[in-house]
Amino acid sequence: MAASYSRTTTRWKYDVFLSFRGEDTRKGFTDHLYTALCHRGVITFRDDQELERGNEISRELLQAIQDSRFSVIVFSRNYTSSTWCLNELVKIVECMKQGRQTVIPVFYDVDPSEVRNQTGRLQQAFADHEEVFKDNIEKVQTWRIAMKLVANLSGWDLQDRHESEFIQGIVEEIVCKLRKSSYSMSWVTENLVGMDWRLEEMSLYLGVEQLNDVRVIGICGMGGIGKTTIARAVYEKMLGHFEGSSFLANVREVEEKHGLVRLQEQLLSDTLMERRTKISDVHRGMNEIRVRLRSRMVLVVLDDVDQLVQLESLVGDRNWFDNGSRVIITTRDELLLKQFGVDKIYRVASLNNIEAVQLFCLKAFRSYCPPEDYVLQTIQVVKYADGLPLALHVLGSFFSGIRSVELWNHSLKRLKDIPDKGILDKLEISFDGLNEVEKKIFLDIACFFNGWEEDRVTKLMESSGFYPQIGIRILVEKFLINISDNRVWMHDLLQEMGRQIVKRESHEEPGKRTRLWLCEDVIHVLLNNTVNNLLLQPQFYVSDFEFPFSCSSFLFINLTVQGTDKVEGIVLNSNDEVDGLYLSAESIMKMKRLRILKLQNINLSQKIKYLSNELRYLEWCGYPFKSLPSTFQPDKLVELHMRHSSIKQLWEGVRVRLLLFCYFKFSNVFRVSSF
Repeated sequence: MAASYSRTTTRWKYDVFLSFRGEDTRKGFTDHLYTALCHRGVITFRDDQELERGNEISRELLQAIQDSRFSVIVFSRNYTSSTWCLNELVKIVECMKQGRQTVIPVFYDVDPSEVRNQTGRLQQAFADHEEVFKDNIEKVQTWRIAMKLVANLSGWDLQDRHESEFIQGIVEEIVCKLRKSSYSMSWVTENLVGMDWRLEEMSLYLGVEQLNDVRVIGICGMGGIGKTTIARAVYEKMLGHFEGSSFLANVREVEEKHGLVRLQEQLLSDTLMERRTKISDVHRGMNEIRVRLRSRMVLVVLDDVDQLVQLESLVGDRNWFDNGSRVIITTRDELLLKQFGVDKIYRVASLNNIEAVQLFCLKAFRSYCPPEDYVLQTIQVVKYADGLPLALHVLGSFFSGIRSVELWNHSLKRLKDIPDKGILDKLEISFDGLNEVEKKIFLDIACFFNGWEEDRVTKLMESSGFYPQIGIRILVEKFLINISDNRVWMHDLLQEMGRQIVKRESHEEPGKRTRLWLCEDVIHVLLNNTVNNLLLQPQFYVSDFEFPFSCSSFLFINLTVQGTDKVEGIVLNSNDEVDGLYLSAESIMKMKRLRILKLQNINLSQKIKYLSNELRYLEWCGYPFKSLPSTFQPDKLVELHMRHSSIKQLWEGVRVRLLLFCYFKFSNVFRVSSF
């Protein structure tokens, strides 16, 4: 059974308390009303269903009234003849005056004016009560006042209407009132940092007060940025304005596990507020949605959509819904929203520093500010999360159990080396949706090119056959990168996620990975590779090789390198500590697939006789030799940087092909820095 609204508070045990005269309506009208309410997901109390045997009925009833959000009083011909009913009525009025309850009077086979003025049958009933309670006439007077007060409220009068339609109208009003009351008490306004202005912006996009159109609004952003939270808040706040509503959570995941039919059934069940409709196939489901909802003003949220077919199958066209309807779609793929033709796109921004501190502190300290001893640690966490609500939420929950400053510091240090798996797994969903070429572009940027000029990245990727004009745009549309000031940028946690993916290519042996950027991994590959998981035996020797700097004899380690045929890129940055290390040139010469090579002041045991002909980017600061290898074919090279090198000429001898290559490359897209 589908609940038609969200109960987000524990103050109420029941949604509705039914007060009625059993002899008049128990097996007829009240029974039908009770069934209809329950069918719509409304938790309803009636005395013959809820009370346990052996309990004092009067006390149980009074507590049930107090625990109910609404009371529906069915005034029938003999209602006032029951002191039980009148005592219920007094308690209901008491709760109403305290602001704890909303009261809805229903006049069944009795004129409202008779109840209001206490005439006709009611006059005789009260006369009988005054006779019985002549020693406590104040009690009868209390009953009279309570009845008159309730009878003057706006209610429902059966008159000559059919009971089924009459009951349907009562149920619709109750459901609508429950919706409107639920969001005002819900989590929407609790512990959600920076939500107010975001809801205001979304309200403008949705234009709920304009009932002459159907609008489809997209909410997009990177994983963990808060798309679902915003959509849920908007849904809870606005669902009371609609005749039906449905929040389809985790569309991508539900479709993968159960198929689109399950989602179509849920959509119909929620919006029509009835038991789950059985659908045989997707096309029939599309027709069912179109036919049954086209005259209904609905609010529908499709959360975490990643395929166009999901949108086409669930909210295929605006004419499927009545004017005033609103559809909200959350996704990580902005292109998908454009393909579907949404009316507006709301791009979710990261939290600013103030909001980030507040959110983290709410989770870690249950306050908006950190304790004095944890200010520095809080700043470090917030910097690490870089405005991503998912990370702040997860890390806040993690650190909430740690009360030692020393343990905080140790945890922060570990976090930099071993990122939280829950955060990275959530982010990786976007990566999984890429094709193989797009994945390569993403990993290259994560490992090497974050912060580079867009045109440089584009030319390097283009030379590798990655079609970057399309691939980079797709990464932008999926919020995996962004272009700012003509540079390619990636969120720190997305970059860390990409690097973790590369590390998983071989957990134990860096030489079996495609990309190397950590100094210790590069040194490991160039010195300590393994063959069949056995450590190679190093050969120690003293070299008499003539270097371009004065030195005495040096001790070198020469290893036969295995696994390095997988390496496509190596980067050692200027801040990596490599001074004094002397590596074997043989390891680099075995890297046949190397596309990117950036080294800083590396000393080698012998002259380089081979460099990969797949190189697109070569930067070797402090290159120790007088020329590049004569076997090197730089046809694919895009950038060459050899600052502070000992190069006297690029290649030994005169080579026409290379001269032509240099002419065209240097005059077009080829970058070269000073030697």
